[in-house]
Amino acid sequence: MSNVAEIQDQFLTRAEDKTFDAKHRATLNFNIGKYHASVQNGLKQYQDHEQARAQASFIKSKTINKLDLFLLEWEANFVHNGGKVIWARNRNEALQEIIRIFKARQAKLVVKSKSMTSEELHLNEFLEGNGIESVETDLGEYIVQLRGEAPYHIVTPAMHLSKKDVGELFQEKLQMPPTDNAEDMVALARRVMREKYTSADVGITGGNFLVADIGGVALTENEGNARLSVTFPKVHIAIVGIEKIVPSLEDLDLYWPLLATSGTGQQVTVYNSVLTGPRKKGETDGPEEMYVVLLDNGRTDLLADPEKRQALNCIRCGACLNACPVYRSVGGHTYAATYSGPIGSVITPHYEGMEKFKHLSYASSLCGACTSVCPVKIDLHNLLLLNRRQAVEEGLATGDEKKAMAGFRFTMLNRWTLDLPIAKLKTWAIDKIFGNTWGKRRETPVFAQKNFKRLWKERQKQGPQGRSI
Repeated sequence: MSNVAEIQDQFLTRAEDKTFDAKHRATLNFNIGKYHASVQNGLKQYQDHEQARAQASFIKSKTINKLDLFLLEWEANFVHNGGKVIWARNRNEALQEIIRIFKARQAKLVVKSKSMTSEELHLNEFLEGNGIESVETDLGEYIVQLRGEAPYHIVTPAMHLSKKDVGELFQEKLQMPPTDNAEDMVALARRVMREKYTSADVGITGGNFLVADIGGVALTENEGNARLSVTFPKVHIAIVGIEKIVPSLEDLDLYWPLLATSGTGQQVTVYNSVLTGPRKKGETDGPEEMYVVLLDNGRTDLLADPEKRQALNCIRCGACLNACPVYRSVGGHTYAATYSGPIGSVITPHYEGMEKFKHLSYASSLCGACTSVCPVKIDLHNLLLLNRRQAVEEGLATGDEKKAMAGFRFTMLNRWTLDLPIAKLKTWAIDKIFGNTWGKRRETPVFAQKNFKRLWKERQKQGPQGRSI
């Protein structure tokens, strides 16, 4: 079995396991349910939420359509303030540049704030493979790091875990006495992390937005860990996707509240920072050097497709995941990709390869719930259809799928095949084809002994009375 087939089969297996795991679904539904309630309350701050969404969509689309110009403007302003920019075409280039910085400073310890782009690079594994200790400082990220797992959700990495799960983890990994007190758990994690902040050689963050007119990197968070990851180490590296650009500082007035409300229901997140470069003369804190790694990794390929480039508008709020009935059933790890849920299903085939991840675009009911909650109005369910079309056009359908579609096409073009009086054979064939997939949890269709065409002919033979309906 090929690696591609294995990945797709694993998705189906994991999806079924998680869907029928009562504990998993109860935890996930409880946690997402709290977000739904918070979001509904948070939306009350808007007099016209739809107008805000439309404005956010317009600005991002305008920016993405002129991405090259805005990126060059951002770079010029950032470099003017003493920052250093690394353009990385792919994962390998980004990792090699990052490790070069570490080796030049003989760095052995890094503190990281939450960053999906670093997950995209599999940065922790890479650094550890080079003898460097990498510590996640976001509480949720720290929890899943202790478990040896990837983040479960774009915004809430440990959404799949209950308080009891975390308590047992801390007992095992941090020798914490048994407790169900969340405040005690948080306090212990903070003590561990504070020791790391003060001794770290490098701090790594992502970037929620790149602000073109001031050359800034905007960070938004709820715990203050990103600020600490930037303040103490002498070197700060921000890893940011090239699509995160917004034209001006004023635009954050629109995007920060939208991001917070759509993701967690807050009017605005607790800590919001804009970094424009390393510490300047006379400033009391901050890094001596600041690098920004501008990551492409498939984004320009998506940009080149006018039909699909709106996917680059995403501000990573996680709203589409919370709304998606498929995500709420199968969970984040089932996707086996950095980005899960509807937005992950749209962009992952372009970032990681259509052949390898085309199946994610079929993991949707196309109900449109994701599109309806997206704060920048990305037409997510339509983009999933476009991905499916691309996969077929590129000849990536499996042999069984091609045979099935060929059979369907032949049947639809040859009506006589449906009229054959072989109901039992048709029923057997459908059960044989779909019994182990669709039929595992449902009854497969049973063909009637007489189809409509035959019943209609018999009715006509009965005369005028028989023909009246």
